[in-house]
Amino acid sequence: MILPVFKLGTLALKTLCKPIGKRIKKEAGLNPKFRHSIINIAQANHRFTTTVQRRIYGHATDVAIRPLNEEKAVQAAADLLGELFVFSVAGAAVIFEVQSRSRAEARKEELRRKELEAMKQRDEDLAREVELLKHRIASLEQVAKDQGIGGFLNFKRGNTTEDKAITS
Repeated sequence: MILPVFKLGTLALKTLCKPIGKRIKKEAGLNPKFRHSIINIAQANHRFTTTVQRRIYGHATDVAIRPLNEEKAVQAAADLLGELFVFSVAGAAVIFEVQSRSRAEARKEELRRKELEAMKQRDEDLAREVELLKHRIASLEQVAKDQGIGGFLNFKRGNTTEDKAITS
């Protein structure tokens, strides 16, 4: 019952994150200090991705990389922040789900371990009881032998030649 509700909650959380990510994108360019910071982030990201692409395609990497204009940099950084927010929330939901399943599995394993321990204890108790019964049977056989009725009941031995001679 809890698993479908949890899945539905995770889906709702992911769906709610998308508009929040868009709002972050919109607000990112309005604050002047934040705008300057994200422009620097966007320019660094642009230099890094351009260098990586040039290395992948085998082009020269010592060529100067033209910076993005201010509006493109703001848009790229805002997109990066929005996607980073959505990815972070989705990642947190996945981590939470994995931990939840891990805890549930640990509880199941603990129950299995307790059941196994109970079975072992029951087995040991039964083994002790069997030993006790064997001891009691041996005691009863000894008492019967001492009282002379062992020959009539033939406890623990078959008919011997002495018993056959007595009965003949």
